[in-house]
Amino acid sequence: MSESGEMSEFAYIMELLARGKVTIKNIERELICPACKELFTHPLILPCQHSICHKCVKELLLTHDDSVNDVGSDNSNQSSPRLRFPSPSMDKIDKINRPAPQRRSLGWRGHKKILNGWKRNSLTPRTTIFPCPGCEHDVDLGERGINGLFRNFTLETIVERYRQAARAATAIMCDLCKPPPQESTKSCMDCSASYCNECFKIYHPWGTVKAQHEYVGPTTNFRPKILMCPEHEMERINMYCELCKRPVCHLCKLGGNHSNHRVSTMSSAYKTLKEKLSKDIDYLIGKESQVKSQISELNLLMKETECNGERAKEDALTHFEKLFEVLEERKSSVLKAIDASKKLRLDKFQSQVEEYQGLLENNGLVGYAQEVLKETDQSCFVQTAKQLHLRIQKATESLRSFRPAAQTSFEDYVVNTSKQTELLGELSFFSSGIDVPEINEEQSKVYNNALISWYHPEKDKADNYVLEYRKVNRDEEMLSWNEIEVSGTSKVISELESNCNYAFRVRAYKGSICSPCSRELILHTPPAPVFSFLFDEKCGYNNEHLLLNLKRDRVESRAGFNLLLAAERIQVGYYTSLDYIIGDTGITKGKHFWAFRVEPYSYLVKAGVASSDKLQEWLRSPRDAVSPRYEQDSGHDSGSEDACFDSSQPFTLVTIGMKKFFIPKSPTSSNEPENRVLPMPASIGICLDYDKGKVGFYDMEHMKCLYERPVDCSHTMYPAFALMGSGGIQLEEPITAKYLEYQEDV
Repeated sequence: MSESGEMSEFAYIMELLARGKVTIKNIERELICPACKELFTHPLILPCQHSICHKCVKELLLTHDDSVNDVGSDNSNQSSPRLRFPSPSMDKIDKINRPAPQRRSLGWRGHKKILNGWKRNSLTPRTTIFPCPGCEHDVDLGERGINGLFRNFTLETIVERYRQAARAATAIMCDLCKPPPQESTKSCMDCSASYCNECFKIYHPWGTVKAQHEYVGPTTNFRPKILMCPEHEMERINMYCELCKRPVCHLCKLGGNHSNHRVSTMSSAYKTLKEKLSKDIDYLIGKESQVKSQISELNLLMKETECNGERAKEDALTHFEKLFEVLEERKSSVLKAIDASKKLRLDKFQSQVEEYQGLLENNGLVGYAQEVLKETDQSCFVQTAKQLHLRIQKATESLRSFRPAAQTSFEDYVVNTSKQTELLGELSFFSSGIDVPEINEEQSKVYNNALISWYHPEKDKADNYVLEYRKVNRDEEMLSWNEIEVSGTSKVISELESNCNYAFRVRAYKGSICSPCSRELILHTPPAPVFSFLFDEKCGYNNEHLLLNLKRDRVESRAGFNLLLAAERIQVGYYTSLDYIIGDTGITKGKHFWAFRVEPYSYLVKAGVASSDKLQEWLRSPRDAVSPRYEQDSGHDSGSEDACFDSSQPFTLVTIGMKKFFIPKSPTSSNEPENRVLPMPASIGICLDYDKGKVGFYDMEHMKCLYERPVDCSHTMYPAFALMGSGGIQLEEPITAKYLEYQEDV
């Protein structure tokens, strides 16, 4: 191996080949690309040290990029704008490796951003995330993407040897011969061509520079003699980064990404790695008898598993046959009861039909009575007519009050199998030694995604769990359960439909035994995709009265010394101003939902939506206690949400404070205070339908709409908040995998 040869996962194969311990045929599975399942073609080495064909990397990146674009185009249905990627119209492979374009900005103050489904801060350096098919983990390819990957020439050479061994009968022809070409005898690595003996002598004459070229046996795989740096294409690889485990050039060490990393010379790295691999290979070869013994043991275990599996199938079939027998017996009994009831009812109806047919002229009772009337002997007539008259009277009464002799409905004979169906659906292998896990309703929640948490007794520590969920739709037939295997006791579930009920349940596994399913938890998803934003620290933000945290998802109002000084100027009938703060991202289309929590100690908080024009009007003046937007004569804030009822307005704000939620006055609802004041929900949601011009306020815990009204959406709309006195607002944090890790750490 030359000094420029890179270290790879297949280096040990060459050692085995050199020792003659293994044939090319036996290592075929090591030469198969995990993506296309074919022999490697121009393999690249990923940061996780797995190799994959160059064309497969392109195809997987295209597929991954298309899925990102599909998700990103769904308005704001992402956990955070910082996770969204832009989609410039250019070649997809190059696009993935380039930074995002600048955001379109609103003219007002030049810093507002309009929601278009993409990332908020376009200046953040882009990196390429690639799903490795070998280890099934996402690996970071860095800003250069494919261009930053090394080509695995060692593996490529081994694959070429395999191909030659597989097609030994197919000769490689000379590239320089006149037709018909002769079979080549050697290939020049410097000229990247194959030659027969005569042509090689002609094109590599003795005593010339070409005579010093490196030549090998006939091959179609020509690799460069010197490995060049993918980041600095004109520089030769001459160092090995100990931290990143990859070859680098001297420019990478001087001022590149590896400037602070520990590096070693290529010869030192080659020697060290070759010694380690040689020792490991010697150890494996020395343990050959042990490996064969373990293979034999595994083969016996496979046979035993096959026998035990067949026996378990027979036992299961026996149990199901017993269930079938019980069902057949119950089916026969139920059908017999229905048939008996049906026969009894039909007999009654038949008797009633015959009785009524006798009332027809010249039929039955009427015909007989007509014949009796012909009797002239008085004694005989009276003797017969008395009983006949009673029968006629009875028939007349039944005719007047007609009532069927039996019921046609079989409602009492409807078989209710709902419980049995549910039990049969939960039929599984379980042991009484494993308790049923219980879903923690307090920690389980749904927002942009669903977070399901559960707990299990420590003594019954399970190996893993299976979380099941399905959409609950009463109008349609019951949907099947989706299953997810989980190693911990919580899981984030994404891609749930908006405004739907979902049922969740979990069961524990210990080995091959599982517990029964937990009690189902029903959660209702938000009425629209979750809209992600942060508080704007520039527009209208009053840092004298408001305190914004570093993450910009929490704001507090401080009624401090400045407010006391301003109170000296307050006269009768005069009001102190509200301190406004808005979201940093606007909405121009679609339906969106966001949620927040108001601290219980808050005195007065207003929350809702407002248009860019209205916000400009509100925030045009300096923020102090004598803001001109408060007219002392009017007696109310000109920005009050109660100012107009009949037409939609470009803003809607509700009042929250003192642990109460105040529904604004409306001509269509009761304006009595007791009907307008509700307990403050733990979390409040706002749903804005920009296209339909509607805004609704929700109790997040029960996903119940508390108040809804039209709003004028002719301009860009922003989440708007205002505080007076002491108070605090916390934006609901999106549920992501990182959120789950944080919860587990807590």
